[in-house]
Amino acid sequence: MGRNSLWLASALTAVLAFGTPSLAADRASAVLMDPDGKEVGKVTLIAVPTGIILDADLTGLPPGDHAFHIHAVGKCEAPDFKSAGGHFNLEEDEHGLMNEAGPHAGDMPNIHVPETGKLRIEVLNQMVFLREGLFDDDGSAIVIHEGPDDYVSDPAGDAGARIACGVIAK
Repeated sequence: MGRNSLWLASALTAVLAFGTPSLAADRASAVLMDPDGKEVGKVTLIAVPTGIILDADLTGLPPGDHAFHIHAVGKCEAPDFKSAGGHFNLEEDEHGLMNEAGPHAGDMPNIHVPETGKLRIEVLNQMVFLREGLFDDDGSAIVIHEGPDDYVSDPAGDAGARIACGVIAK
């Protein structure tokens, strides 16, 4: 092997070893539980250049429209999950995808669960990044609400009780 080839092979090895982020570092997940402690799904958060994709595989949820949010605290104490705090909101904006003074970074479109209670959906959130704030001292959580978010009411969209919660973990 010539000197140039050896240098190129060494440089390529260094880039692959040190310059390529680990796939595990580019993902996080939350296992969602209902107020009775039953698992009702998993959400995988995948880093993309413009934010995160939330890949939600949900089971056992009541059919209908439900608010789907990232909350500011990584605690899911049943039965009401209020321990998860308010919506993830680093910029201190008002709530609501249709609010001119919003939205919170944790605001996302409603999910629509069919009669089977099972739903697989991917949601792009361009206001949240895995490296910024989700893993601060108190963590963060994924929360599903009893009803739909109205996209304007501050602070939480008038979505009703929290029916599922999962702490986001690396």
